[in-house]
Amino acid sequence: MEISAKTIKELREATGAGVLDCRKALEQTGGDMDKAKAWLKDKGLASAAKKADRAAKDGLIGSYIHHNHRVAVLIEINCETDFVARTEGFKTLTQSIAKHIAMANPKYIKTDDVPAAVLEEAQKGFREEALVAGKSGEEVDAAIAKKTGKFYEDNCLLAQPYVLNDKQTIEDMIKQGISDLKENIVIRRFVRYELGAE
Repeated sequence: MEISAKTIKELREATGAGVLDCRKALEQTGGDMDKAKAWLKDKGLASAAKKADRAAKDGLIGSYIHHNHRVAVLIEINCETDFVARTEGFKTLTQSIAKHIAMANPKYIKTDDVPAAVLEEAQKGFREEALVAGKSGEEVDAAIAKKTGKFYEDNCLLAQPYVLNDKQTIEDMIKQGISDLKENIVIRRFVRYELGAE
């Protein structure tokens, strides 16, 4: 199938992918623009997964102070080289996540960071709620699993939908950053200050 330069340009503008990747995506999907976008996204996520084990020892400390000066965030996000750390893409990612933390107030970075005792206590409460609601057997387990997912979403940064685009989680943003910048990216730590909070 012949792929026109105009179609390649259109896909490239929509996705930011390279010319050769756009051509290949269109060839693989029979020229279907939506399928080509999905193909490129899958390829990007796969390449992000391959980079996840690489050491990320450079990066930035980003900050965000809300306009009312009552909430502030400091965050350390690491990448592999100072070259990538200085790019606008990396700076923008760092700033966007700092702003998200100010608004969403996560307690942990990832689900594995939740202390076992905290999770057990939360799940005990979910079980009691399910039993009070008259659920039994598998219904109780399903209710606990659903509420645990919501607990992670409320408390774990990577599981949270981005406050300015709820169709994308923070983990999705990191994976997209890895795909775009071609380096592993890791959120190392953050601290959120709120005026008067303990």
